[in-house]
Amino acid sequence: MSSPLEIHSLTWNVTPDLLGILDHAGFFVETNPAWQHTLGWEPQEIKERTFFDFLHPDDISNNAKAFTEIKTGKPILNFENRYRHKDGTYRWLSWNAVPEGEKFFCSARDISVAKQNAASLQSREQEAALREQFVAVLGHDLRNPLSAIRSAANIMKREEQSERTSEMLEAIDGAVDRMAGLISDVMDFARSKLGSGLDVSTTQRINPGEVIQQVIDEVSLANQDREIIQALDFDDFIYGDETRLAQLASNLLANAITHGAATSPVFVELTHRDCCLELSVANAGEPIPPDKLKTIFEPFYMAKPGEQNKGLGLGLFIASQIAEAHGGKMSVDSNNYRTVFRFSMPTQRP
Repeated sequence: MSSPLEIHSLTWNVTPDLLGILDHAGFFVETNPAWQHTLGWEPQEIKERTFFDFLHPDDISNNAKAFTEIKTGKPILNFENRYRHKDGTYRWLSWNAVPEGEKFFCSARDISVAKQNAASLQSREQEAALREQFVAVLGHDLRNPLSAIRSAANIMKREEQSERTSEMLEAIDGAVDRMAGLISDVMDFARSKLGSGLDVSTTQRINPGEVIQQVIDEVSLANQDREIIQALDFDDFIYGDETRLAQLASNLLANAITHGAATSPVFVELTHRDCCLELSVANAGEPIPPDKLKTIFEPFYMAKPGEQNKGLGLGLFIASQIAEAHGGKMSVDSNNYRTVFRFSMPTQRP
């Protein structure tokens, strides 16, 4: 068996912590090998200087106070400061020290990595907060002028107008609605990519059949020249975000109407399959090229060059983000007969 002295010697030599004995003048009279490993100084170089000579200039004042306190018999616990490495850089150290007679027995641990990680985390949190603020200000500044335009148009509608002016006011209303939709898409994209993600609550108890039916009714009213055939076979309740699921369905329907054959109906099916809700929206028309299927849910996707007049290409991306927030997924199949977008999510809460 090793003697206590041998154990002490082994600990002194192999521990990664800096161990040392400090005198009342502030000189280290003994230091273990960890000092050279952590700070690069030879033992004699350390003994020739007071510990103040190794401190970061900004830490000298606090260390002087701590040194005064330990001289009165108070131990030092978890005291942090920066020590100069021989290469001129600084290391963060966390100290414990206790007085014993005319000397102080000290131990320190290098916490530089932990400090860097904490600073990096704080920086990321600050950046995230700034991005959230930017998104909020952007939304406010974009929507305010739009509200003013809508209000002005509504005031003009109250007065008797010529047929031509009435048509122009209706055109303004339509343009404002489209712009409001684009702003909402941009805001959702910004939150997803720059902020904390889409604002999605999956704690609401909702009837998805009623949600999808309402979306179909609204889209049908706005597109009376298009036929929508529905088969909604889902009577259960699920937990999710009613507004976001309606947005997802609306985006899929809008996509089918925009890109599907104008003379063919759009098919909407809602089913309960394998403990999952499945919503599919299908349309006839030109198929999606196979090489486009891999990127179709990415932001700013355009089926064809020059389709900017049909939107920003964010609808399917936002739909996929809503699906993921509900623990679900989006998929697509496309052939010469039809294109089908499917959304599926578990019906049971995780």
